[in-house]
Amino acid sequence: MAENTDESLDHIGRLLLRRRRESPDVPLDGMAILGRAKRLTALTRPPIETVFERHGIDAGEFDVLATLRRSGAPFELRPTELMRDLLISSGGLTDRLMRLEEKGLIARRRSEEDARSKLACLTAEGRALIDRAYAEDMALEEEMLAGLTGPERRELAALLARLLAHLEGGEAGA
Repeated sequence: MAENTDESLDHIGRLLLRRRRESPDVPLDGMAILGRAKRLTALTRPPIETVFERHGIDAGEFDVLATLRRSGAPFELRPTELMRDLLISSGGLTDRLMRLEEKGLIARRRSEEDARSKLACLTAEGRALIDRAYAEDMALEEEMLAGLTGPERRELAALLARLLAHLEGGEAGA
């Protein structure tokens, strides 16, 4: 097998090649995988966030709306459910909910089960907006994955899911 040249590799591959020359005994799988995941995020976030901006929302607001939408009818959740799904703090969620309510994309109403809790409810306008933004986002992400075949996509998704399940289980000491 021919040795890769710097020009034939992706950005992380070039860094790995240089690092291997300097530290041939150091395992670099973490850099090869996690470095590429970080690079993918850096390359894909700006165009995805541009989609959200076209719809008048930011990434955090998109996440709240998408979470409410996928919760199914009646498209409402308690703040604790949103925080759990979004992995954010109470303060971060409160700010997002206030902005979305001001835009008319969600409404807040008292929970019948717990008067101390206010449910976040997707409005008709919010549902229409998230459906449009989500469709555009998925079309963009489909374009981004054009370099992989269907079976390659499924294999990569399965491997990433396995790694994530391992890390979420706390087995890696994360």
